Amino acid sequence: MSQAEAAVAGAGRATSPLWTFGILRSELTTMLRRWRTLALLGVLAAVPVLIGIAVRIETGDGSSPGPGGGGGGPAFLSQVTNNGLFLVFAALAVTLPVFLPMAVGVVAGDSVAGEANAGTLRYLLVAPAGRTRLLLTKYASVLVFCLVATLVVALSALVVGLLLFPAGEVTTISGTRIGFGEGLLRAGLIAVVVAASLTGFAAIGLFVSTLTGSGIAAMAATVGLLITVQIVDGIPQLSAMHPYLFPHYWMSYADLLRAPVYWDEVVKNLGLQGLYAAVFGSAAWARFTTKDITD
Repeated sequence: MSQAEAAVAGAGRATSPLWTFGILRSELTTMLRRWRTLALLGVLAAVPVLIGIAVRIETGDGSSPGPGGGGGGPAFLSQVTNNGLFLVFAALAVTLPVFLPMAVGVVAGDSVAGEANAGTLRYLLVAPAGRTRLLLTKYASVLVFCLVATLVVALSALVVGLLLFPAGEVTTISGTRIGFGEGLLRAGLIAVVVAASLTGFAAIGLFVSTLTGSGIAAMAATVGLLITVQIVDGIPQLSAMHPYLFPHYWMSYADLLRAPVYWDEVVKNLGLQGLYAAVFGSAAWARFTTKDITD
């Protein structure tokens, strides 16, 4: 076969949905088999275990969890001893501000820059995938990691909570009671919303990853940006900026435990994440499709 014929055949494969799915499957397999990814998921799974054991030890004498037995600490923590399902909500409240986004920042920051640093990026572009399709595949794999990481936290918390604490009807924030089955459904919905809350930050990490050929630099910059924005979001004097910062509505998932569900801030959160994904996804595309790949 001549080079021209090979190019035509390659172009045909590139437009095949099955071929595109094969790229995504290969990317996901590679990402989820990395020791770094497994270590991140292991740390995330360990957080609910530590929280559950700590609460169990602290409440062994019948006191409430928190400083001085006053029920302080992260949201939902004081309810864990009454219903193990609340460990899911407490674990997500603990991991969402820092641990979950840091893990996503590491994976997103390394998505393109890591390939460039390893010298494999130009070989990926030799294949008839095209830069746009390759970038979309990278972003899709990061989004899958967002969901997997969130589910790892939720499932670990659910197992530990049911092993260490009783289960039964769930008391909502509004004070009403719902069945355990409905509580499980709410927990699943909350996990999906938490994962969706990370999509905007994932797009930021992808954009940063297109700016450098060093995976470590991209990961450090992405995590550093996360910490900076979190600090800004906590400064009262800058409250005018807060509604526009990507982590501002992250904790709005708690409204899904109201009866009836209060959707206003959840919708604001998802809309804000969509805006960040569109802006920084477009910026990543503009950078990546015009970038001179030499590594």
